[in-house]
Amino acid sequence: MSEKAPLLPHPKGNKPSKSKTAPVLVVHGGAGTMRREGSTPAQQARYKAALAQALRAGHAVLAAGGEAMDAVVAAVTVLEDNPLFNSGKGAVFNAAGKNELEASLALSRPPDPDAHPAIPPTRRALALTLLTRTRNPSHLARQLFLAPDLTPHPFLSGAHAEALSAEPPVADAYFWTAQRWREHRRGLGLPEEDRAEGVEEGEGDGEPLLDLMPGGTVGAVALDARGCLAVCTSTGGLTNKAPGRIGDTPHLGAGFWAGEWRARARRWWPFAPRGRGVAVSGTGVGDYFIRQNTAATIARRMEYLCEPLGKAAGWAVEALREDGGDGGVIAVDASGNVAMPLNCTGMYRGVIRADGVPKTAIFADDELEIT
Repeated sequence: MSEKAPLLPHPKGNKPSKSKTAPVLVVHGGAGTMRREGSTPAQQARYKAALAQALRAGHAVLAAGGEAMDAVVAAVTVLEDNPLFNSGKGAVFNAAGKNELEASLALSRPPDPDAHPAIPPTRRALALTLLTRTRNPSHLARQLFLAPDLTPHPFLSGAHAEALSAEPPVADAYFWTAQRWREHRRGLGLPEEDRAEGVEEGEGDGEPLLDLMPGGTVGAVALDARGCLAVCTSTGGLTNKAPGRIGDTPHLGAGFWAGEWRARARRWWPFAPRGRGVAVSGTGVGDYFIRQNTAATIARRMEYLCEPLGKAAGWAVEALREDGGDGGVIAVDASGNVAMPLNCTGMYRGVIRADGVPKTAIFADDELEIT
């Protein structure tokens, strides 16, 4: 029986493991602008291979008993370094021809206290925006999350955040790719052959992209053997966005969320689960995710209405569509159930479980396939 994209039940049902939790990792590489028409099998294969690489990187962490936090950062790093995706090296340009990057990290509970004793139990998330010199925004989000002595704040921006980085800055030209530059120029009605300042002729040319003028992100959610849930999301934002525009990726509750709770419904329904949790990463037109607080809405419907993950996530993504917002989410709950609903033509997505077999899909009507 093949696994369908919208909701993948955990192989053992909804009951959590009595011993160690079976780890699971889900990734996305953006949603909304890819179409099957005009694409080629080779083109699709490149995207699926990149998703599978990210899944394997994150799974290697989980398989070794590592933290969900480290697994999602490992997966997102692979996508940030791949110019096929709108993050890191492949980030889109704003209307001024500059790259302004965003990233976020959240956990459902503090990381392993033996490994990270300095993290207070109230420290749930770290988000960054308006980055211009950071090669891997996901790395900086993790670094600052684990350094409450550097900053007690959950949301930082721009030069101050980058000044705290333990990694060396990169030049503006690092983010430049020919395909994204052409999209930027074309969108503004400018000559496509012009090149960005400081970029040498021929630099960054690559294979044609499947998604044009994207507004998506990359992201990963994971459940580790401790039962901790984590999410990491990274993006270049919308093509030709206004300089200084901030999307949903660094908005806790809008584009990302991780949390757990005790079931309040037990007061009137004794068979309700004793405790649950979820990690969510969104992708699409972030302005709508912000208006609807999409990621947190999924969690609250699960908590207060006792809805299963698939129903809650599907409701939230349909609400985006009704308001005019294209996009999708990936999510995993505390029992290892996975949801990947979308309301547009496609979303790069994939899942990997304890067996270490990556499965990926691109278009809305695709089933996940072993990659």
